[in-house]
Amino acid sequence: MTVRDDHTLAAELATTAGEKLAALRAERGFDNPSELRKEGDIASHLFLMEALARLRPGDSVLSEEATSEERLDPRRLRAERVWIVDPLDGTREFAEEGREDWAVHVALWERGTLTAGAVALPAQGRTLSTVEPPVRPAPEAGARPRIAVSRTRPPEFVQKLAALVGADLVPIGSAGAKISAVLTGAVEAYVHAGGQYEWDSAAPVAVALAAGAHASRIDGSQLAYNQPDPSLPDILVSLPGLAPTLLAGIRDLHR
Repeated sequence: MTVRDDHTLAAELATTAGEKLAALRAERGFDNPSELRKEGDIASHLFLMEALARLRPGDSVLSEEATSEERLDPRRLRAERVWIVDPLDGTREFAEEGREDWAVHVALWERGTLTAGAVALPAQGRTLSTVEPPVRPAPEAGARPRIAVSRTRPPEFVQKLAALVGADLVPIGSAGAKISAVLTGAVEAYVHAGGQYEWDSAAPVAVALAAGAHASRIDGSQLAYNQPDPSLPDILVSLPGLAPTLLAGIRDLHR
């Protein structure tokens, strides 16, 4: 089992789960959003858990759809390899007709480090992964930076940050779609503070780091995964050259 095998596996699992979700979406339609969200979450979770149990039987898994007991299993904290997955990131967007900002996340954590990851964006027809990290186009010279924020609950301090650094806010759905937007050139940064979990960011952060982007907590400290408490309340992902400006602005706002 090589490192590249893990990269490829993450990409294949995320892509296949995404294809299954897209097919379910097309088959069920959007008349009952609640049932569509529930069915999508469960179907994608079961597919990923079965595949990882079969293909990486010695590894642990932390999934958003796991039970509380499974999340607190001490074997996960002793494991050297843990897959961190979000079977359906952006359930709200998944169940809204026409929306493309939802994703599937598959990441591998090994001995304290994210070593492989993939973010499938099925409605956009692409998967970003550490197999071949994306190369984003250069930002337009002199253009105002754009910061991705939640389309339903943008943090108030990010609005103040945008005004402070002269940036525009771009509402996007799932966390994976927001971080992917940094990597594809749709925005230059993603700033969030208001509650998340490890599965919301592990896979897109793995891809972002492999692509040379900046990723940290909003105080500049390192993002840590496979922790006893999987909550990870804030995050900054940006072009590396923009990160010092954003971090300085965040510090000024929190004084």
